[in-house]
Amino acid sequence: MSKITYNRIKAVLAEKQKTNKDLADALKIAPETVSSWCTNSAQPSIKKLFDIAVFLGVEPGDLLSSVKNL
Repeated sequence: MSKITYNRIKAVLAEKQKTNKDLADALKIAPETVSSWCTNSAQPSIKKLFDIAVFLGVEPGDLLSSVKNL
């Protein structure tokens, strides 16, 4: 069974040339938390999703995978 991708955080970090550590430092959270989001083993809260979007300069919806991909 393949893992479902719910968010595009890893892809958008790469597009913006930012690292997991950059995001973790900006949100004042553990880098392991960001890593779990990037591997889709955990999902950020809605509040954190908006915080991530602000940090990356994107719309929150840009961080979510298309329903077509699920």
